[in-house]
Amino acid sequence: MSARPLLRGGLRLESHKTRPLQQSVQPMPAPSTAVLALDQGSGEEAQAVVTAGTRVRVGTRVAVGCGAATDLHSPVSGEVRAVEPRPTASGPGTCIVVASDGRDERDPDLEPLDWSALDGAALLERLAGGGLAGFGGAAFPTAGKLALARAAGVELLLLNGAECEPWICCDDALLRERASDVVLGTQVMLAACGAARATIALEDDKPEARAALEAALADAGDSRLEIVVLPAVFPLGAEGLLIAAVSGREVPSGALPPEVGVVCQNVGTAAAVARFVSEGVPALSRIVTVTGSGVRRPANLEARIGTPVAELVAACGGYGDTPPAARLIAGGSLTGRALASDTVPVTKGLNCVLVATAADLPARAAQMPCIRCGDCAAVCPVGLLPQQLHRAAHADDPAGLARFGLADCIECGCCDYVCPSAIPLTAGFRAARDRQQLHEAERRRAAEAKTRYERHRRRLDEQVDAERRAFEEARRRARGDGAGGN
Repeated sequence: MSARPLLRGGLRLESHKTRPLQQSVQPMPAPSTAVLALDQGSGEEAQAVVTAGTRVRVGTRVAVGCGAATDLHSPVSGEVRAVEPRPTASGPGTCIVVASDGRDERDPDLEPLDWSALDGAALLERLAGGGLAGFGGAAFPTAGKLALARAAGVELLLLNGAECEPWICCDDALLRERASDVVLGTQVMLAACGAARATIALEDDKPEARAALEAALADAGDSRLEIVVLPAVFPLGAEGLLIAAVSGREVPSGALPPEVGVVCQNVGTAAAVARFVSEGVPALSRIVTVTGSGVRRPANLEARIGTPVAELVAACGGYGDTPPAARLIAGGSLTGRALASDTVPVTKGLNCVLVATAADLPARAAQMPCIRCGDCAAVCPVGLLPQQLHRAAHADDPAGLARFGLADCIECGCCDYVCPSAIPLTAGFRAARDRQQLHEAERRRAAEAKTRYERHRRRLDEQVDAERRAFEEARRRARGDGAGGN
């Protein structure tokens, strides 16, 4: 349980986690209206299987996931009012709106799962129906990730409890209070993915969480599980960096962790897996850190998926008067994204709501030209040259962006934090990625249009050839008949 080597670059940041952790996790009441975004944070939407007027209960499946989208289940009993566009943490998206009847009637099909009696393939199939997703933020389907790992024959399951953002502490609170759930979920996922061992990684600024986890591991008596404690350095919680720090294996550019024998899951995901097998409850809620100087009583809340952010803020005493909130951020101060309003709903990937005042945000001076100081390169945890990427992004140079590794940028914001010229580097890289995705989509559409045109031309040519052959055959027969008659 000794500390492992630190990542290259990175930042040691002042922590702001004390106030939310002064009290235990507070359960939120069911929302009167649950707004379920079909995109829970992965970038892909699930397919709704209900319509306005459908009656649902707690745990009723309301959308089926495919690709990077997960199944969705109603967190309340009541009636579907609409399936319509609504603002979400990821931007405008389709949502299922469920009006609660206040009775919280549970779907009768929900029942505990005897996971130890199932083989890996059957267990994966059952987990896929639980709507389980990456609670660390990406919200990728848990069963899909474990299935890839099983197919690749991974040997290590890595549980990520390293919250490196300075404001987020939902995983810390979870480990302090529900370490046994994390251990059980880890054992279930070991069985599902076929890995030989599991490592639960957390940072050295979580002594209470570590003590609780050590006690839970002692109770479990499972020699396959261990704890690794890492330095509290941002952004060590990023998947690829954590894998390198714990296992010494670097995930190649463009590759996935199973290709180096590792699969990574969040500790919150493990706790959700434990609840699914022990109680039969799919992913209906999660712990969200609500914090920042702009909220009266920062806390960690267990909120049902679909609860409006405004209700979370209200549960924390509401917005403060002095100083006023300057920005509402989904996620941390470095990697989070600003919310347009507090009407957006909680999703499986929403780990923090930062109600930030101006003092909570990095001071931004007027942007100046790059002075080539190299500070950004010194802190880049993946060894890129952000100043060169900035030039390529500014010039919209695809070859330069590829050469300097835009695909490997994890958008951690370290370069922004240290830039003396106050250049919003990460925003520029994100915009360059968006442009590349747009160009790629246009290229695919053009290729598909070309394929359709070529198929159409082939059909026309085949039709003309068939008509020409038919005409020639008819003329040949006509000549033959005429010759016979003479």
